[in-house]
Amino acid sequence: GNGLIGWTDGGAQEQVSGPAVVGNGHLLVDAISNQLWVASISPTGSSKVYLTDYVPLQALKPLNLRSASRALLVHFQEGLVQSVQCVQTGASHSSRDCVTLREDIIVHRSRPHVILQRIHVSNPSDRGTIFELTDIVPAAGSKFSSSLEKHGDQEFLLVSGRVLTEKKNIVLVVVATKKIASKLQVTMKSEFTEHALSVVYTSEPIDGTKLEDTFSKLREAAKTEMGEVLRMGAEELYQEHQQAWGDLIISGVEMRKITDSHTPSSVTVNRTLFYVLATSPAPLLDMRVGAEEREKLESNLNYADHCFSGHATMHAENLWPDHIADVPHLLLLSNLWRLTLQKRGCKSLVTAGAHGMVQGMVMSFGGLQFTENHLQFQADPSVLHNSYSLRGIHYNKDLISLAVLLDEEEKPFLHVSVKPQDDPVKLYGCEAGCMNDPVELTSEVKGHVFPVMVTRPITPLLYISTDLTHLQDLRHTLHLKAILAHEEHMAEQYPGLPFLFWFSVASLITLFHLFLFKLIYNEYCGPGAKPIFRSKV
Repeated sequence: GNGLIGWTDGGAQEQVSGPAVVGNGHLLVDAISNQLWVASISPTGSSKVYLTDYVPLQALKPLNLRSASRALLVHFQEGLVQSVQCVQTGASHSSRDCVTLREDIIVHRSRPHVILQRIHVSNPSDRGTIFELTDIVPAAGSKFSSSLEKHGDQEFLLVSGRVLTEKKNIVLVVVATKKIASKLQVTMKSEFTEHALSVVYTSEPIDGTKLEDTFSKLREAAKTEMGEVLRMGAEELYQEHQQAWGDLIISGVEMRKITDSHTPSSVTVNRTLFYVLATSPAPLLDMRVGAEEREKLESNLNYADHCFSGHATMHAENLWPDHIADVPHLLLLSNLWRLTLQKRGCKSLVTAGAHGMVQGMVMSFGGLQFTENHLQFQADPSVLHNSYSLRGIHYNKDLISLAVLLDEEEKPFLHVSVKPQDDPVKLYGCEAGCMNDPVELTSEVKGHVFPVMVTRPITPLLYISTDLTHLQDLRHTLHLKAILAHEEHMAEQYPGLPFLFWFSVASLITLFHLFLFKLIYNEYCGPGAKPIFRSKV
């Protein structure tokens, strides 16, 4: 469940359950259609995503192409799209002569304006290969125009364009992109690596009177940042991105055992999380965010009061769809998640950006909710036949992981582990009803196991808090009629077939035997029955 794979072969295209995109909430690149989508934030704070005419990725075409096959991987763990092509040129018919073209595409997670495409060509054959690069200069009739700029000994193109909004306002787009050779020659039995680098700046929706002034500011910003990233080097940018992406996916969901058809698979869950992250800005990773704003965002993330309220989303098929058709569908899904979290008590998490979005989605999946004094797990006891884990739930500055597991008899139990971040703070937990004394949750590798108990009336299955006294007092305030083991609860919920069914079966069996007895009686004892023994004459 760590990636999506699609492929093209001989012109036929196959896409597996979702588009091959990467993004950071400001920019979104579709690697298959080679399209750039940009987010524009209005003065009111609302954000909309627009499709541009700009072609963001360099496309390589081998000269004298005979055949080519391509596979794409959307890598959830790395936050990138990888494209691999096997290219055969000239008269070659041997698979050993396949020239491999690999592209790693990222939209930088902590630098909101940066797109990076690593191009690596491996040529094991006995002949050289030449690749032509598509001209990124905008075509005639495009809404984009370009000019050549210099930074030290490096040249880059400055491309400017515009997008018209539905309200007839204009979103300006300026792209600084590194200029590379129009042809790449790879000699026999050799390898070659090149990096295509772009910096993209966009404006808020404006009217025609502000065009020149806004264009000028965007161009200067793009040129300045292009100079900075060119000085850094591509590998350092990749490492920055991987570190930032790794920080985002500390939180997540792992599906371990699925026993019904309407529970989402690991691929569905991870793909949905990836797409929402790709369309959500991450201010906590943005180097431009000040210390005061960062502290406020971290506070929202570390204790999200009243999030997530309502029933768990595990079986909400519109939130965890099996298939996502295209980028517009993906954007609708991301907006639906944002709206759902806002309406379910998670506004503070949504304002924390991508970190808060993934936290809210993970909490909603299993039915975790913060209250004023504790974190509670309020899953439906009837759906615990599935085994899964929710990891990286922020509680103050600690990270909590909760797993629903099944024992050898398929009975569910809860496993909790804690990963302290800074100064350790004591955490305590107790199962439904809190009739047993709360236990201290430590960072031991083995974690802590809690039985699944079900109360009458139904209350949360688990409570976690930093306040021991609160949990000790909780048992006196729940006012429960009964506390049952999970299997007792399920036996009451599904006690077997009703009495009327068994009465009907017994009646049918009785009637059948009466009918059979009557047939036998009429055959041997009724009027006109033949004697069993014949007398000799």
